[in-house]
This record gives sequence, C-alpha cells and structure tokens, in this order.
Amino acid sequence: MLPWVVRRTGLPLLSLRCAACGPESAAVGEGRFRVNANGKLLDVWLLVRCSSCDRTIKLTVHERVPVRSFDPADLRGYRENDPELVASRLLDPLLARRNRFALDWRGAWRLDAPPPRPDGPWPVRVEVVLEDPVPVRPDRLIARGLGLSRSEVLRRIKCEVPLRRTTSAGFAFTVMPVD
Repeated sequence: MLPWVVRRTGLPLLSLRCAACGPESAAVGEGRFRVNANGKLLDVWLLVRCSSCDRTIKLTVHERVPVRSFDPADLRGYRENDPELVASRLLDPLLARRNRFALDWRGAWRLDAPPPRPDGPWPVRVEVVLEDPVPVRPDRLIARGLGLSRSEVLRRIKCEVPLRRTTSAGFAFTVMPVD
C-alpha cells in the first residue's frame, strides 16, 4: 500500500464580502485575534485583511461568552495571537458558516506521493490522507499524483468514493494494471 498525504502549505484565502471592494473579494487569513471584555463576558474576533484594499475585516469567533467557560489554553492563545489557533479557527466550518465566507485552497496545499514502482505487484493500493480539510476531487488528485489523464484515471482506478465528487476526507483507491 502506498501512502499519499495532502498537506497544507499555507492558510487558504477567504472568499468573503469586503465593505470597500464589493461582494466577491479575498482576504488573507494570517490574522490576529481581538479580545474585548464587557464585565465578565468576552467577545473574540479574528481580524483578517482584504487582499485588494488592505482593509481589516472582523470575523466573530465568540460573542458575549462568560470568561469561565473558556478553556484557559484557548484564552491565552487568543491573547497571544497563537498562529496554530488562528489556523484552527479559520478551518472551522462553523466559523465559516457564521461569518459567511468560503475557503479558497488554490495554491495552499501540496500532494506528497511516492511514485508507484512499475516492477512492483499489480494492482497497487493507495491510501490518501488529508491532514487538513482540503476540498479535492479524487479524479484530479489521482491524475496529478500518477501523471495520467483524467479519462485514464476513470478507466484504471477503482475507488471507494465517487471520483467526480469533491471530498475533504481521506480515501483509498486501487490502480489497475494497463491492459
């Protein structure tokens, strides 16, 4: 079995509305947090900037949450602008839905795939692991990893997930020998 790993190379762009640029603009996700206290309640925002006009956009992470309900490590991470916490919040689908943005993964991931040995036994089983929820179409990923056309992939690959449907979870497939 060959292991393939899809790794994030950077944070994806955010596709969201900028008040200055218009409806479809992109924001850079290497943001920082802003924590505001109102008595014993906290508001936490993730600040990102528009890639066109450099304007700051606030994404609501927590709104009017009692201080005691926060995990101390998360609260420290919010105050210190922990990059790992920024990444985990940006990749959170609930935050994306709440703040009405989508992630643009173009150029933000890579495929680490050892080439199959032509002298090895056929068929070859490959397991794909996605370290982050990168949305990929299996047929395109397999074509890229094996250097095949997508029509060749459809002929030679047996996969446990639909090849032409986007997935953000790991999967496995079998490469059949050339007839």
